[in-house]
Amino acid sequence: MSKRHNSWAWVPTLYFAEGLPYVLVVTVSAIMFKQLGISNADIALYTSWLYLPWVIKPFWSPFVDLIKTKRWWLLLTQLILGAGLAGVALTLNTTDFFKWSLAILWLLAFSSATHDIAIDGFYMLGLSEGEQSLFVGIRNTAYRIAMIAGQGGLLILVGLLEKSLGSTVKAWSLGFMVAGGVMILLWLYHSYILPYPTSDRASAVSGRNMFREFGRTVVSYFKKPNIIPALLFILLFRFPEAQIVKIAPLFLVDDTAAGGLGLTTSEVGFSMGTLGVIGLLLGGILGGITLSKFGLRKCIWYMVTAISIPDLVYVYLSWFPTNNLALVSSCIFIEQMGYGFGFTAYTLFLIYFARGEHKTSHYAISTGIMALGMMLPGMISGWLQEIMGYRLFFIWIMFCCLITCAVSAIIKYEPDFGKKQ
Repeated sequence: MSKRHNSWAWVPTLYFAEGLPYVLVVTVSAIMFKQLGISNADIALYTSWLYLPWVIKPFWSPFVDLIKTKRWWLLLTQLILGAGLAGVALTLNTTDFFKWSLAILWLLAFSSATHDIAIDGFYMLGLSEGEQSLFVGIRNTAYRIAMIAGQGGLLILVGLLEKSLGSTVKAWSLGFMVAGGVMILLWLYHSYILPYPTSDRASAVSGRNMFREFGRTVVSYFKKPNIIPALLFILLFRFPEAQIVKIAPLFLVDDTAAGGLGLTTSEVGFSMGTLGVIGLLLGGILGGITLSKFGLRKCIWYMVTAISIPDLVYVYLSWFPTNNLALVSSCIFIEQMGYGFGFTAYTLFLIYFARGEHKTSHYAISTGIMALGMMLPGMISGWLQEIMGYRLFFIWIMFCCLITCAVSAIIKYEPDFGKKQ
């Protein structure tokens, strides 16, 4: 491997480049469409389809091994992501902007999922085992910073542009153009800075043998002990979140006459995209520390409670609406911190269930099923919200938390799994 550059020069920026397009495609696009006049039902339905590339990601990952190097793939997809984000900016001034921007967002979602495959593979090839352990926390932090930059920084920028330009369309167009420029700069930087690991080469295994082995891996996954409870848990643990994650940003920006809070774009960027992500990060750190000390069995119900009960903040805000940014931001911080704390139990179970032979592939299959569990409920969430209104919808979410409790009660795992020995 080339020793030209230190790992600190590329690992953080690589995972920043992974997180930025994801948050723009999955979260920020929904807020943009809301402000451009698209209905909640259409936003939830069509943007939920954007999860599909992550659902089926495990099934095309062999192509990334068979064709070219991981370095080649991640640079190619970064270039496509930069151009695609700029393409979204250019479609917003067209008559059929919703149709054309969705088409480009679909390309971005597919490229982003492929980018994820290449980055994770390159991470393992470009670093020694000791360095891989060292940089786990760094890569996760860089990914969260990308979320703050996308959900927070970009929204604040768009809000400022709205005021100065007097046009929501122009503000969003410039915002996505800036995001595209950032991805192009990252592509240029990584083209120079990334090492050339000697082990990073196209697979010598024939395509037929690789797909045969992949088929065996998939079959072995579904033959695992306690597969039914595990599948139900992976699919349904996030059932409330899959709905609320689509509707909560729309609730924040919707007019007060429609039951929303009427926050500005910049205010949403600060409350949800900045303080909310910081709460998510702190909750995740606290959850990891707690699990390593006590193990999954002792923590599971505390974490189920943490991921469920804080959803009440949206019930409160919908029934007692306020434009007090400090209060709204505090509520979102609490909800996201609880979610970050509780989600660590879910992540740890995915690791537990993937143990054994083919653990990397089995973990990838689990994450695909997880994405499916986010996609399907999200598709109908906008339709449900328009029928119920925000107040009843958030009460419905609290009832959905009972499903989280039910699937948490049926999974099987070793009592001390996750506890640091």
